Amino acid sequence: MVKVLGIETSCDETGVAVYASGRGLLAEALFSQVEIHKPFGGVVPELASRDHAARLAPMIRAVVGEAQITLEDLDAVAYAAGPGLIGALMVGASLGASLALALAIPAVPVHHMEAHLLAAMLETPRPEFPFIALLVSGGHTQLVRVRGHGDYETLGNTLDDAAGEAFDKVARLLSLPYPGGPALAALAERGDAAAFAFPRPLKSRGLDMSFSGLKTAVRLELEKRRGGDGVAPSPSLHADVAASFQAAVVDTLVTKCLRAVDETGIRQLVIAGGVGANTALREELRLQGERHGIVVHYPRPGLCTDNGAMIAYAGWCRLGDAARESPRIVARPRWPLDELRPVGNG
Repeated sequence: MVKVLGIETSCDETGVAVYASGRGLLAEALFSQVEIHKPFGGVVPELASRDHAARLAPMIRAVVGEAQITLEDLDAVAYAAGPGLIGALMVGASLGASLALALAIPAVPVHHMEAHLLAAMLETPRPEFPFIALLVSGGHTQLVRVRGHGDYETLGNTLDDAAGEAFDKVARLLSLPYPGGPALAALAERGDAAAFAFPRPLKSRGLDMSFSGLKTAVRLELEKRRGGDGVAPSPSLHADVAASFQAAVVDTLVTKCLRAVDETGIRQLVIAGGVGANTALREELRLQGERHGIVVHYPRPGLCTDNGAMIAYAGWCRLGDAARESPRIVARPRWPLDELRPVGNG
């Protein structure tokens, strides 16, 4: 049984977990910095780094204890090496590599987005290779053909704003509190999704996506409704705007997923990343999956957000590569997924 400690500090969540081959997750913990960044309306990188540094070591001790093992029982330490905020990444990378060096075990630098892609492997039933993945996390919206661990082909990408970024920007237009995406989704539940016919950019062709024009359409609609007297639209109208915007995003994402399935012939679809926790998206994909004979997998909401569990599992998958190298600090704020190499021990 191989036991891997996973450390996640790529942005504004501190995640720690222990994964054991043959047993799954032994323990995990997650701390969200939402309340720290809320007064500023967004993530403040310096505050994120400082909080990771303060919380990480105590969380590791607590999770290792909950797993009923000691640090000396670990076989490897995996940490999020990128993409992400450079200062936040350095906190996890420095502690992870130092801990591995002290324990004389491998340190595994993990690609944060690969970890999201593989998070569904922690569920039952788990997807089988190959599958199509819709990766919707933070500044990323991609459709990826996943042939195996580390064997990825990007089929479609966002040409401007990612879906998560569009949610956050429209939330600000609606004066919703941080974090904007979940607040907008909650508001949308009270609105009429058919109230506004917002555009679906690039819906009719290809697998690339675009959400900047949709955000602009929302802004123009709100400006028109506000009028020259500066009076803000009613709360009910805001709810209708939120619901109509969300419907446009969901419609676009689902259409692209179905097209990717048709073009590749792969009838397994995995939803990964924070936006994958969106209830409207999950429900529509469930319905379309039943209608078109597609098996749709998505991790539980707690595994859609940034977390240590996915880092620990991805680290276990890449342990064979890391075992040949001395522990080292790797932090890459920009790291294309296509640069990864296939691995063979998953």
